[in-house]
Amino acid sequence: MVSKLNNSWPLMVCFSSGKGGVGKTSLALNTAMCIAQKNRSVLVVDGDLGLANIDVMLGLSVETTIKDVLAYGGDPLSAVVYPEPNLGILPASSGVPELVTFDVDKQYLLAETLKFIATHFELVIVDTAAGIGPSVLWFNSFVHKNVVILTPDPTSITDAYALMKVLSQRYQKKFFHILINQVTGKKEAKKIFEGLAKVCERFLRIRLEFLGLIPKDQLMSKAIKEQVPVIRLAPDSNIAKSIDKFADKIVLWSKTDLSNSNNSTNILSNNKNNIELPYELRHF
Repeated sequence: MVSKLNNSWPLMVCFSSGKGGVGKTSLALNTAMCIAQKNRSVLVVDGDLGLANIDVMLGLSVETTIKDVLAYGGDPLSAVVYPEPNLGILPASSGVPELVTFDVDKQYLLAETLKFIATHFELVIVDTAAGIGPSVLWFNSFVHKNVVILTPDPTSITDAYALMKVLSQRYQKKFFHILINQVTGKKEAKKIFEGLAKVCERFLRIRLEFLGLIPKDQLMSKAIKEQVPVIRLAPDSNIAKSIDKFADKIVLWSKTDLSNSNNSTNILSNNKNNIELPYELRHF
């Protein structure tokens, strides 16, 4: 079994989603940049081990990835790219399916590698792949905090529920932080969160915390196309300000006691769980 994190390690947070296309990677990157601007050193781990894209979003030229460190050894810090002060990026590889379903030995090696690199930063954000694949579950079981990102799209909501169901039943995760992206306003976000929280409490006995909302804005699409973070493209926009508020909450987490964090009791469990959704959730 991989050794668990404890409260002596830097804060490690997973950004995950049940469904792809919800803006998870863009939010992870922009949040990390906001944190770096607050003079806190932050590492972004590209946890989409088979289809890396954080380096693409920044237009970075990557020579060494997580795969290279795991396969050939050497100094793990050599794989970290620094696009700006206080911000490190640990890139993954694209088109490497064996990393997505890595075995126990590779999981152990990855855990030790991440813990070593993490000691050089104050915070770590892991941007996982979407869905409930093995690497997604592993990363979420490894970290201190779990952020689930979703949109008003009903399939995004049901898939987010499926992700939390698997993590709660297979890995004993009982608390999740919810960030709702691409919403029209507070009323819509509140309705979505309250409905999801009610169903999660009733069927899964898990608690959700509402972290905030990110407004729907074409600026994000423009930023992605131009390979420029939206907080750089339009720093005074509502979407940039919303992301900055979210970043403040993560910084606050890093200053608090992590001893009660929602950490896994067994991150190598092979039990399989039925992820059938309750009828009520399909009518959001």
